[in-house]
Amino acid sequence: MLEHFFQCPYCWEEVSMLLDPSVSQTYVEDCEVCCNPMKVSVHFENGELISFQAENLEQ
Repeated sequence: MLEHFFQCPYCWEEVSMLLDPSVSQTYVEDCEVCCNPMKVSVHFENGELISFQAENLEQ
């Protein structure tokens, strides 16, 4: 597992997620600070994080 730090698109607090480098995926997860749902898109190639995006679902 890989720990990744980023800013929540709602509350702008720094949060972290544990990511599985064996799979690229898009899913919805709640912010651990403000509890708002974020659309998270993660892309790995050969176990290396290529892109990470956490979006506000209201966009």
